Amino acid sequence: MAALDPNKEIPQHIAIIMDGNGRWAAARNLPRRDGHRAGAASVEECLMVCGELGVRYLTLYAFSSENWKRPEAEVTALMALLAHFLKEKTPSLMKNNIRLQVIGQLTKLPERNQKQLRDTTEKTKNNDGLTLVVALSYGSREEIVDAARQLMEEARAGAIDPDDLDAETFSRYLYTAALPDPDLLIRTSGECRVSNFLLWQISYAEIVITETLWPDFRREHLVAAIAEYQCRHRRFGGL
Repeated sequence: MAALDPNKEIPQHIAIIMDGNGRWAAARNLPRRDGHRAGAASVEECLMVCGELGVRYLTLYAFSSENWKRPEAEVTALMALLAHFLKEKTPSLMKNNIRLQVIGQLTKLPERNQKQLRDTTEKTKNNDGLTLVVALSYGSREEIVDAARQLMEEARAGAIDPDDLDAETFSRYLYTAALPDPDLLIRTSGECRVSNFLLWQISYAEIVITETLWPDFRREHLVAAIAEYQCRHRRFGGL
C-alpha cells in the first residue's frame, strides 16, 4: 500500500469521476442497479478517509446531464438510490461534521429528490468539517453556458461592464462559485477522459486514473492517488 509523505501537502479539494458501476455488475451477472448500490460503500469509505486526512472538499460526479439518456428503469433506480442514501446517511453526515453541497441543474430532478437535497443541505449547512459536493444532473458545458447567460443578462441591465470581465469574475457565476478549484481529479475504471466534468475548474488539477472500478475503490486506492499527487510538481504554467 502506498504511503503518504507527512512532509508534503494533502490536496484540499479532491474531485472523483466515479466510473465502472455497470461493468462491475456485468462481471458478476448482476443488474446495473446493483453496481450503483455497491458504489455507495465506496462513497462512505472516501468520506471517512478524507475526514481523517484533513481534506476539506470532496466533489463526486454522481449523475451527469447526459445520464438522463439512459434507460428509464436505470434512471429511476438511481433516483431511488439517491433518496435512500440521503434518508439513511444524513444522521451520519451530522455526526461526522460533514456539510453537503449540491451542484447541477437540480430542477430536472424529481421533486422528491429536490426536497430531500434541500432538507439535508439545510441540516448540514453549519457543519465545518469536510464539505461533500455532489454533482447531480451536472454538465460542465451547461454550467458555463448558464454562467454566460447570467452575465449577459446583467450586462444588458447595466449591472456589469463587459470590460471588467476576467477569469476571476466569470468563476463567480459558476455553480462552484463558493468552492476552491480541485487540486486532484481521480477517475476510476481506467477511462482516460473527463466526461464534461468541471472543465473550467480542473484547468490545473493533477489527474490520476486508476483501473479500479468504482465499487471496488477503497482506502488504499484513495491513499495511492494522494501519494501520487504528492509526487507531482505543480507549476501552474511557470517553471
